Amino acid sequence: MLLTTTNTIEGKRITRYYGIVSGETIIGTNVFRDLFASIRDFVGGRSGSYEKVLRKAKDTALREMEEQARSLGANAVIGVDLDYETVGDSGSMLMVTAAGTAVWAD
Repeated sequence: MLLTTTNTIEGKRITRYYGIVSGETIIGTNVFRDLFASIRDFVGGRSGSYEKVLRKAKDTALREMEEQARSLGANAVIGVDLDYETVGDSGSMLMVTAAGTAVWAD
């Protein structure tokens, strides 16, 4: 299945629109990862553990969106948008939402 942020697919003609599809995921971080990330923030550098969690959350949200589109009979999702938010009392949870329009493209 093709997922694209554009509203058209070059070389293809969209012949059917199935509607908006989305996938959401919320992933919690843990105390040890937070501790090591804060140390890394202090001394500089990238937080590989947070990047891994973020990538996993994004992949899960995209996969859920794709599954929803496939269940409608679509072969592509156009106009894909990814949103990232922190939630929870201390912002210790990461929410990722993927949304787009399910279509059939010939």
